[in-house]
Amino acid sequence: MGDSKTKHVDVRIIAATNRNLADEITQGNFREDLFYRVAIGILTLPPLKARIGDIALLADYLMHKINEDASNQPNYISKIISIKAKNIILNHSWQGNIRELHGTLLRASIWAEGEEISEADLQDAMLERPQKQTSDELLEIGEGIDINEVLDDTRKKYITQALKQSAGNKKKAAKLLNIKNYQTLTNWIDKLDS
Repeated sequence: MGDSKTKHVDVRIIAATNRNLADEITQGNFREDLFYRVAIGILTLPPLKARIGDIALLADYLMHKINEDASNQPNYISKIISIKAKNIILNHSWQGNIRELHGTLLRASIWAEGEEISEADLQDAMLERPQKQTSDELLEIGEGIDINEVLDDTRKKYITQALKQSAGNKKKAAKLLNIKNYQTLTNWIDKLDS
């Protein structure tokens, strides 16, 4: 970079994503030419929640690694996971996959007072994720609402999302929103911005 002479290098690029790149290309969020340059040896790993048989083994391995890494800390006591705590581990969805499992075990091992990580220790170490509002939830009508304002807010959100997915291309955004043409979309945008 920045040199006037060509320098030959032999490199390998390892890239990882949690997204389906074929879908991302279709939605205009990922360059197709770049995909074909990096998509050579593709490994698809299912999420941890789909590998229930692996969770207990991974938890034991991660706990062993945590104990090994902390063994040089003053007064550190090697920890094990109780049966009840393992049951919680097996029944959790682990949306953050192995990183979430590792972080939870690490927090639990730091705060657990004895040699065993209890059910309570593990529950305290789990991070709560804010729940997404589902489309079935309605606003409170008690004082009355402005239905047009609610509809306009919904339109704004979907138009913004469609424009983002289409990289600002109004024709593609209109198609994503099932709007007949991009002029109609432009009119809606102008109306909502005023």
